[in-house]
Amino acid sequence: MEINVHLDNGLLPDKYGKFAPTNDIKNGKPVISFPIKLSNIPASTKSLAFTFTDPDSIPVCGFEWIHWTAANISPEQLELPEDFSRTAKASVVQGKNSSASPLLGDNDDDLKVGYNGPNPPDATHDYVLKVYALSDILDIKEGFWMNELLHKMEGKVLDSAQITLPSRAN
Repeated sequence: MEINVHLDNGLLPDKYGKFAPTNDIKNGKPVISFPIKLSNIPASTKSLAFTFTDPDSIPVCGFEWIHWTAANISPEQLELPEDFSRTAKASVVQGKNSSASPLLGDNDDDLKVGYNGPNPPDATHDYVLKVYALSDILDIKEGFWMNELLHKMEGKVLDSAQITLPSRAN
């Protein structure tokens, strides 16, 4: 299984992160998701799921920031277009990102589920996109937490792949 995401000079393009155009940022958070291309998934795949996280956020905020999670993507949809998070609502179940944490006090419900783009405060961070090919469609509802996704996938992962997507702070 392979993942392809276009990088500019080894970095996630600015328009999907901290340096997105003003109209693509809501309450300080980038909202336009980047395109993803998948290939070589197992023939028996019934659905796809993914997580997009920032392990480099641990020394900054104390935990791995969840930027985007999604499940029940059709295995026939091997290309997720730009802004998929906001435009493909009917064909995907999306989970909460870290903005939904009650510890953070973010009151914008529109930013708590779906894509919450990279916004590294201190240095370039290496974000991790991990995609899973699953043997079944998951019994999971919009607004799930990432831990629920991981539990629901247990015993159903046919294959997985991950890619590191650096995004700049300056």
